[in-house]
Amino acid sequence: MNTAPSRTSSPGESGPLPLAILGALGVVYGDIGTSPLYAFRACFSTFGLSPTADNVLGILSLMFWAFTILVSVKYVMLLLRADLRGEGGVLALMTLATQGPSKRRSSFVIATTLGLLGAGLLFGDGMLTPAVSVLSSIEGLEVASPRMSRFIVPITIGVLLVVFGAQRFGTAKIGLAYGPIMFVWFACIAGMGVYWILRDPSILRAADPRYALRFLEAGGLGAFRAMGGVFLVLTGAEALYADMGHFGRRPIRAGWFGFVLPALLLNYFGQGALVLERGKEVVHPFFDMGPSWTIYPLVGLATLATVIASQAVISGVFSLTYQAQQLGFLPHLATKHYAAERRGQVYIPFVNWALFVATSFLAISFRSSQALAGAYGIAVSCTMVLTSLLAFVYVRRNLGWSFVVASAVVVVFLSMELLFFGANMTRFIDGGWIPILVGLIVFFAMATWRRGRVLLHEKRKAAMVDVDTLVQRVKERQPYRPKGTAVFVSKDPTGIPATLMQNLERNNVLHQQVILATIVIEEVPRVPSSDRLTLEELPLNITRVVGHYGFIQTPNLPVLLDEARQSGREMQLEDATYFISRGTLVITPAKGMPVWRKRFFEFLFRSERDPTQRFQLPTKRVIELGDQITL
Repeated sequence: MNTAPSRTSSPGESGPLPLAILGALGVVYGDIGTSPLYAFRACFSTFGLSPTADNVLGILSLMFWAFTILVSVKYVMLLLRADLRGEGGVLALMTLATQGPSKRRSSFVIATTLGLLGAGLLFGDGMLTPAVSVLSSIEGLEVASPRMSRFIVPITIGVLLVVFGAQRFGTAKIGLAYGPIMFVWFACIAGMGVYWILRDPSILRAADPRYALRFLEAGGLGAFRAMGGVFLVLTGAEALYADMGHFGRRPIRAGWFGFVLPALLLNYFGQGALVLERGKEVVHPFFDMGPSWTIYPLVGLATLATVIASQAVISGVFSLTYQAQQLGFLPHLATKHYAAERRGQVYIPFVNWALFVATSFLAISFRSSQALAGAYGIAVSCTMVLTSLLAFVYVRRNLGWSFVVASAVVVVFLSMELLFFGANMTRFIDGGWIPILVGLIVFFAMATWRRGRVLLHEKRKAAMVDVDTLVQRVKERQPYRPKGTAVFVSKDPTGIPATLMQNLERNNVLHQQVILATIVIEEVPRVPSSDRLTLEELPLNITRVVGHYGFIQTPNLPVLLDEARQSGREMQLEDATYFISRGTLVITPAKGMPVWRKRFFEFLFRSERDPTQRFQLPTKRVIELGDQITL
C-alpha cells in the first residue's frame, strides 16, 4: 500500500470559497483575533512603557512587521505549502520532515524531537489561552465600574466552566454560529480602529520599519522587555497552519489577507491613535475606543469572541492528543467520536477536565490577563522557534532547498522569534516557567511512551512464533476445534499472536475459523477506503486481516471484518469471539531505559484503554488473556 504523502486539495477547498472563509473565521482566527483585547495594553501596563509618541509608533511598527514576516510570510505563504495530504500542524510537519529522502538518522531524531517539544508546548498554550482570553474580555467590566473588579475572577471561572462543560456535546451544532459572530467581531474592531485613525491619520506612519528600529535602539532594556507585549499579537498564529486540513489553504489565505489582517491592523493602529491623544488617561485601550454606552455590548461581544477562541484551542488540543495517540506518542485515553472522518469532532474527557482545572488555577492565581501575559508569550514564542527549526529540516530534507537558501529564509524568522522569546523570558519567574514545565512534562511523557513501546514491541516480537511452528504444534496436540470464529487482535501484522498460542497451549482449543486482526496506523492523516484492507490466507483455515488507517481516522474492527467478508472471504462474524491481550509489565534493570523511566512507562501503560474500546469491539463477545512481559 502506498502511504507516501501527496499533495491533494484540503477538505475545506471543495465547497464555495466564501462559505469556507466564513467557517474559518469562527475557528482559525479566534485566538489571534482576540489579541487586541490585551496585547497593546500589555506593552504599556505590564511592561511599563510610557505612552510617548516614539514608544507608541515603535510598538505599532513592531506589530506591523511581526504580522508581515511571521504570520503572512512564514505561516500563510510558506508553511501552508507543507501539507501532509491536506493536513497541517506541528505533528504533520514533523511527519513530513521524517519522511524525506535523507537517510541520516540525525535528521530523523532532530525532526522528531522538535515536533514533540512543539506539541508539548501547545498543551501549555491550551491551558493559557482560555484563561488569558476570557479574563481579558471580562475585565472590560472594570472600565464601566471599578466596583465590578472583585467579580471578574468568579465570572471568568463561571464562563470557563460553561465552555469546558459543553465540550462533551461536540461543536458541530454550535459551529455554524461561530463564523457570523467572528465576522461581526472583526467588523466591529475594524470600525473602531477606523474612527480613531481618521482622528489622527499620522498614526499610519508606524508602518515604516524605521520607527521599530529607532524604538529598539533608544529604548534599551525597557524596549526589549516590551517586545514580550508586542509578541502577544501573534498568539494563535499556529492555528492558521494547524487547521489547514479542516478548511483548506485557499480559504485561510483569503480570509487572512482579505479580512482578518486588515481588521487587526486597523484596530491596533486605532488603539495607538487613542493613546497618543489621551495619554495616561487611557486605562484599557480596547474598551476606551468606544463611547461609554458601548462598554457592556463590547464586553458581551468580546466574551463571545473569547469563548470561541477558547473553544477552538481546546478542540485543537483534543485533535493534537488524538493524533499523538494514533502515531504512538501517547497512550490511548477514553475518547468520544462525533464524526470519524472530521477533525475537531473528538472529545477526550481526561484532557478536557485537566485543562479546566489548570486554566481555572491560572485565572485564580494570576487574577488578571496582564499578569498572565508573560507566561502566555513564552509558550507561543518557544513554539514558533521550534516550528521554524522544524521547517528548516523540512525544506532541506523534502523540498531539496540548498543550505544557503534554507538558512537565509529561516534566519529571518528566527531573528525575530528569538528576540521575542528572549523578551518573554524576562518574565520567566513571574509565571513564564509554567508553560515551559508543562511542555517538558508532555515531551517527556511522549518520548518515554514511544521508547517503551519500541521495547515492548521487541519483546513481543521475540516471543512470537511463525506459521510453520503453529502448524507443527497443532499436529502434535491435535486440539479441539469447535465451530465458530475466533478473532485474535494483534498489534503485529506478522507472526502468530501470543493470545492464540496461549489459548492453544492452555485450553488445547483452536476454532474452526481463525482471524488474525491487526490495525495499522499509517503516518498520513487519511487512508482511502480502497487501500484500507489487506488479506492473507494461512494454513489451518486462518485468515490474516490488516486494516490501514490514517492518524486522524477512527478504527472500527467489526466494520473492517465486514468489509473483508464483502470482498469475497467467507466469515461467520455474527457470533465471533474476540481475544485480546491484557499484559502486565515486570520491570527489571535490563538495558533499554533506566528503571525509574520504566516505572513511568508502566504508569502510562496501565492508563491506556484496552482494544475493546479503541477498536469498538462488542464487549459481551470479548475474552481477555493475561500475560507478563519482562521489560
